[in-house]
Formats: sequence, structure tokens, C-alpha cells
Amino acid sequence: MPVKAVLIDLDGTLLDTVPDLADAANAMLAELGRLALPVDTIRDFVGKGIPNLVGRCLGYPGESDAPDARAALAVFKRHYAAVNGRRTRIYPGVLAGLQAMRQAGLKTACVTNKAGAFTDQLLAATGLAALLDLTVSGDTLAEKKPHPLPFLHLCERFGIAPAEALVVGDSRNDVAGARAAGCPVFCVPYGYSEGEDVRDLGADAIVGTLEEAARRLREI
Repeated sequence: MPVKAVLIDLDGTLLDTVPDLADAANAMLAELGRLALPVDTIRDFVGKGIPNLVGRCLGYPGESDAPDARAALAVFKRHYAAVNGRRTRIYPGVLAGLQAMRQAGLKTACVTNKAGAFTDQLLAATGLAALLDLTVSGDTLAEKKPHPLPFLHLCERFGIAPAEALVVGDSRNDVAGARAAGCPVFCVPYGYSEGEDVRDLGADAIVGTLEEAARRLREI
């Protein structure tokens, strides 16, 4: 089937958000009396949502219900709300890619595990909201990536089959969720893949930029 919509990850695909996430994480750790972490370490914690990031910063394997993790999550959110978007940058090729997709008549959507309040703030501040038809955040639905529900929900909203929706992301979460939903998937190599090589994730293609993704869609 021809692709009719493109469903795109946020952190590490559309936007480089690690500078702000790292600032908030280290401010949280300082307030808790813990040592700061290198930015590259925090980068590898990004991708499964803020609770996972906070848990891993505290030494847990991921999101935790431990009392200290719950308390730290509230501290992180307070600091992140203050810096969200301050040092975030749009990746090269994103604006041109989104514009090309829309000019080709494709629907566009953002699919992220980031909480809606932070997502909406970022998309508005960067101007990307105007280039997206829909957004699904980590707290929009009962499940988030790598569950297929966010992708299936958007396909339903757009009135298309999953095979007609291309997922573009940067991590195993995106590939696994796309495969479970029945969507084709491209990966970008510059994002946050939790230390994994995106070439090993089984994507249909690796594209250097979102603009290249748009070009490949035109060629198809």
C-alpha cells in the first residue's frame, strides 16, 4: 500500500532535547544530594519516558515505584518544566522534511512517550505544532511505545491501514511498536537509541534526515 501518513518520534528524531533533560536530571540529583551524571550517560536513559529516565538516574533498571523514585520524579518534573525547550534544538532536515511530506499530501503526527504537558510546550515553542496534524504523548492513551496502541490509534484517526503509515524513529521502542502495529519503519542514526546501533534494530531503512525520508517516499 502507498504511504499516506508519517508517524514521527519526538526526542532524538524531531528534536535534540537531551541538553534540557540533562540539566533537569542533574538539578534533581543535586537537590537529592547525589552526584551529577555525564550528559552522555543521561542520553542513554532517554526513550521510554520520564519515569524511566528518573529511575535510571537513581540507579534502578528503569521506571520504579520505590518511594525515593516517586519523590525524585516530582522533583525532576519541577526542574524540567523550568528548562523545557531552553536548549532544545530542531535537528537538521526536520523542517524541510515535514514541509515536503505535507506538500506531498501526507498526514503527519508526533508519537512520543514524553508527557503531554512537556510535549505540547516543545512543539509550540519550536513551531513544529503547525506542521503536525496530530500528537500522541505518553499519557494520551492507556499504553505507550513500544506497545502498538499509539500507532494504531493514529491510523484509526487518519482512517488508514497500518501498512499505510510510516513510522520514523530512533530506537528499539519505535521499531518494536511499528512492527507490532503492522507499520513500515525508518530509523535515523543521530538520536537516542539507549546505546544500541540502530542498524541492528531491523528497520526497513536508515535515513540520515527526515528530509531524506521524505525523498525516499517520493521515490517509492
